[in-house]
Amino acid sequence: MADKKEKKEIEAAGLEIGALIALIVVIAAWPSISEYLQVLFNAFGVPHALDVITKYTGLFGPEAAVYSKKALGFIVALGFPVSLFFLIGIIYCVEQLKHIRKKETEKYDLKVEPAYEANVKADRVLAERWERVQTHVSSENPSDWRQAILEADIMLEDVLTTLGYQGEGIGEKLKRVEKGDMHTLQDAWEAHLVRNKIAHEGSDFALTKYEAQHVIAQYKRVFEEFYYI
Repeated sequence: MADKKEKKEIEAAGLEIGALIALIVVIAAWPSISEYLQVLFNAFGVPHALDVITKYTGLFGPEAAVYSKKALGFIVALGFPVSLFFLIGIIYCVEQLKHIRKKETEKYDLKVEPAYEANVKADRVLAERWERVQTHVSSENPSDWRQAILEADIMLEDVLTTLGYQGEGIGEKLKRVEKGDMHTLQDAWEAHLVRNKIAHEGSDFALTKYEAQHVIAQYKRVFEEFYYI
């Protein structure tokens, strides 16, 4: 896939360079081309644009006709190098934009191929970790409820890493999850936000047993979606 993409980029760059060279050749050979076109127009009875303009400006006198012809000739002559300058600028900007997008893709599009199989069964270690979470949340001690959520959140980070998401912390990893890739994405976000409140506010954060069990149930739905428990 990467080779095909690089090949397309090389072909596009080749077309841009070819178009630029062609424009330079046209500008360099413009006097000859202009004479050829004039001969061709004369053969078909088509008047030269400058002659038409001179004809109408000549109504104001011969000096006006000469002045207008010189001015238009200067504008036409100046137009080509100016057009070339802006064309080169456009091509340069396009190439820089491609470079920036490539860097953005490398930095932000960090999701890789899933490193798990859909039919993977939960192993004993994972089962023991989840059992500890359930034991904590079933306790009558509020500190155990907080501990259950903290441990479940660590398991959530393991799930995201296993799925191939990268980033600094769970929040960064969740931001890279497409909604269609995780049906329980909202559950993961809500549970993780509660964990953050516990981590930042500590005992000042009011948490009931019912709320703790609700959060653990959200973690459970995420883990079950990916056969983690």
